Amino acid sequence: MGRRVLNRKDLRADYDAAERRKPEEGEEVEEEEEDDDDEEEEAEGEADPDAEAEAEEGDEEGEEDDEEAPKKKKKKVVKPKVVKPKAKPRSRAAKVVRMRVVWKVFNNSNQPVASYEYPQRKEAEAHATKLTTDKKQTHFVQPIKEPIEEK
Repeated sequence: MGRRVLNRKDLRADYDAAERRKPEEGEEVEEEEEDDDDEEEEAEGEADPDAEAEAEEGDEEGEEDDEEAPKKKKKKVVKPKVVKPKAKPRSRAAKVVRMRVVWKVFNNSNQPVASYEYPQRKEAEAHATKLTTDKKQTHFVQPIKEPIEEK
């Protein structure tokens, strides 16, 4: 099964036509605000030779000129309201909790058996070896961080 081949020239022509329409629509709005009287005089007095040529081609081609030809209708310009973005709520800084390191003796089920201050590592290891020999179960020592309770 073959894939559908995209016609690059047609796609480019459509894109160019859309780009041409965007500035024309924006310019018409600006001109209507500034020079309403001048446009009326130009429409009545002088006829544009390009407009006559486009009108003749419009009869022959039909649909393409309707899309490309700018429409000269006067519309009331409604200015869009400027929407202010909502202010983001200030996020509060998390309270920093001070931590301290302690040595804890754990059994084989990872349950803490005893706790020692950080400088007392030798005592913690001695307690773990004593429990291992007495109860014939594995005990080990690990450093754990605990929050400091302020009084």
